[in-house]
Amino acid sequence: MTERYVLDLQEVDETQVAVVGGKGAHLGGLSRIEGIRVPAGFCVTTDAFRRIMAEAPSLDDRLDQLSRLNPDDREAIRTLSAQIRRTIEGIAIPDDLTAAITRALARLGEQAAYAVRSSATAEDLPTASFAGQQDTYLNVVGPTAILQHVSRCWASLFTERAVTYRQRNGIDHRTVHMAVVVQRMVFPHASGILFTADPVTGNRKVATVDAGFGLGEALVSGLVNPDVFKVRHGEVVAKAIAAKQRAVHALPTGGTQEVTIDSRRQEQPALTDAQVVRLVQLGRRIEAHFGRPQDIEWCLVDDGFQIVQSRPITTLFPVPETGDQENHVYVSVGHQQMMTDPMKPLGLSMWQLTAMVAMHAAGGRLFVDVTRRLASPASRAGLLDVMGRGDPLVRDALETVLDRDDFVPSLPGAGPGGPPTGGASATIETDPAIVTELIERSQVSIAALERDIRTKTGPALFEFLLEAFEEHKRVLSDPLSIQAIMAGMEATWWLNDTLQEWLGEKNAADTLTLSAPDNVTSEMGLALLDVADVIRPHSEVVAFLQGVEDDGFLDELAKLEGGTEARDAMEAYLDRYGMRCVGEIDITRPRWRERPTTLVPVLLDNVRNFEPGAAERRFEQGRRKAQQKEQDVLSRLRALPDGDRKAGEAKRMIDRVRTFIGYREYPKYGIVSRYFVYKQALLEEAERLVQAGVLPEKEDIFYLTFQELHDVARSNEADDRLIQQRKDAFGSYHVLTPPRVLTSDGEAVTGAYRRDDVPAGALIGLPVSAGTIEGRARVILDIAEADLEAGDILVTTFTDPSWSPLFVAVAGLVTEVGGLMTHGAVIAREYGLPAVVGVERATRLIRDGQRIRVHGTDGYVEILP
Repeated sequence: MTERYVLDLQEVDETQVAVVGGKGAHLGGLSRIEGIRVPAGFCVTTDAFRRIMAEAPSLDDRLDQLSRLNPDDREAIRTLSAQIRRTIEGIAIPDDLTAAITRALARLGEQAAYAVRSSATAEDLPTASFAGQQDTYLNVVGPTAILQHVSRCWASLFTERAVTYRQRNGIDHRTVHMAVVVQRMVFPHASGILFTADPVTGNRKVATVDAGFGLGEALVSGLVNPDVFKVRHGEVVAKAIAAKQRAVHALPTGGTQEVTIDSRRQEQPALTDAQVVRLVQLGRRIEAHFGRPQDIEWCLVDDGFQIVQSRPITTLFPVPETGDQENHVYVSVGHQQMMTDPMKPLGLSMWQLTAMVAMHAAGGRLFVDVTRRLASPASRAGLLDVMGRGDPLVRDALETVLDRDDFVPSLPGAGPGGPPTGGASATIETDPAIVTELIERSQVSIAALERDIRTKTGPALFEFLLEAFEEHKRVLSDPLSIQAIMAGMEATWWLNDTLQEWLGEKNAADTLTLSAPDNVTSEMGLALLDVADVIRPHSEVVAFLQGVEDDGFLDELAKLEGGTEARDAMEAYLDRYGMRCVGEIDITRPRWRERPTTLVPVLLDNVRNFEPGAAERRFEQGRRKAQQKEQDVLSRLRALPDGDRKAGEAKRMIDRVRTFIGYREYPKYGIVSRYFVYKQALLEEAERLVQAGVLPEKEDIFYLTFQELHDVARSNEADDRLIQQRKDAFGSYHVLTPPRVLTSDGEAVTGAYRRDDVPAGALIGLPVSAGTIEGRARVILDIAEADLEAGDILVTTFTDPSWSPLFVAVAGLVTEVGGLMTHGAVIAREYGLPAVVGVERATRLIRDGQRIRVHGTDGYVEILP
């Protein structure tokens, strides 16, 4: 096939990114939409770029060098990328290529002014916009100047900024090629950007228009503040007119210059309201064509709009698909489950199949639709109360939505739409035997699952699992189990509320629940201290563990002195807790049993920071503190009017909380234990599919839903393209921040703490474990990176039960996500760690190593000088 070096914009569309780059493909697509005007022009294709790169063989070596550089080595990237740019700009454009470009110019007008614009094959993609990574030159006049600027665009693929962006995003420099768009210049009265969805809130019904005088460069470069208009349902609902002192205008001889705007015009809007509404109508047409919200660059010429670019807005959180036009309000499951990372498709679908309520997936996260419960006054108050006790930010976000009278219509006759949020009412006796019985029931059910699943394979395995999921849900919804959980939580709330009223003491339950019995998660943290006790005396084992990188290290241990005892202790720990891991609600995440190296840094911290017997001492210390607190509270209550009655009620509640609060953690342990059994069976099935040549690798099953995997097991056929699409999509979900509350309009509602009792500059959160502590902040995003000293304060995004081995080594806790009864909060109270959760952007606002003070009783964090 002969190379085509030049294509007219009218000849291309958005399917031809490989030929004309992202910008060229989108402009071609735009020029085909009825009623949309795009300045005339042509594309110099990627074939031309490849031809130029082939003219300089030395570029190959330099690209090799570049790909080996660390993205943080800015000096080396700067030097090498500058050499590559100089080389490309120095290559003489071959005659046939020059002729093709000048012929295209002659058709459009050789002496007209043009914009020469880079268009790389990896830009304006749904998953990465690469905005501003390559260069654009405006008002270029004459064939010689245009050819020179085409060379500059090719070279701009290797600006320091573009190179670093690709390296950070794992994109191979050789896979990206550069096309160039050459377009007739327009000289606008006004220009700017139109977002067809609000880029800040994500609301798909609100379009935002930024507008200024002259060329759009003044806005893009930050030279002036734009006028900002917001449009909803065809009318301007908000506007802010800026004083626009400067503009960028084109010069007759080529190039651009800044000009000062006449003082009488500075305060005038760049567009009339009618023009703004007309522009948004064009934007909606463009959005419909591309099938997703767009970020559009526009120019107003005479009284008509011309569109010079459109790209997807990549920062918006996706909206769950419902198939109806009704309003919906969704609450994030991840914020309640302490896991806000994206989940892979198998993980999402398994959680959906085993959850007690319907869940909707979007952006790799799960959401529950609470619209019906909000609509009915009968269920609204209960929902808000439970949400508020768990996470005040969710409650505030829901109230923000409710305050917009029109969004959730009130349905007086509507039922609650799902099980009551509070679960079964807690009318059971305060009897430790109940907890023992519930734990036994769970163990029997899991043992039966392990026994019965062994013989199942192929489609029969999937049929068996569907039945197992029903048993899973039956165990979860066991009325006695729900009553036991609620009894512990309600007793906690009663103690906190009532003792504050009677004794003026905040969060008294935090101390009263220290070292509560039967808490499988806090036992897990203490048990790792016991493993450290076994390892500590054997210096050879400790030295070996410091260099461990491979997950097969347990077999190597036996060769060392003391290694057999060390291995047995670790194996016993993994037998009991090896099904756990960070993000454990996603079945696809590697468990500790699969990746035991994860635990090694925490284990070594324990060896270094603790004396032998620490676990028993810690537990006993907590138990004594709780006992002393109980005696103190009861004697103070007896001194009050009607004191004996008050003390009697409090004693009953203290016994109740200590009987049941530990069990709060057990159902999750049961779920995760079952998950590991399901996972091992599915991975064996995946191995069979790999052996049969159906899948290239076992972990490909993680990118299929359970139902799709069932179909693959039946048909022995898999869709490789679908799996690759899912991998790409999963990669893109990591950069999205999941909202606590999301509406069907796409609006992410974050909620706020309504507090005025906090010092200026402090970071506000939710107090979940009393006490005040000062120390060094350790910002840790991955448990395997732990490196803690005594007295450190752990700062992280979220903690699920798998983090509890770290809790024994720290003095306090700060997380971005969490509520009063989420796992991190329960364990922090068990261990007596002052803790504040739900601190927005804590891992970005607190730097690793800074000194901070955590106010666990009042719910805020101070960053110390």
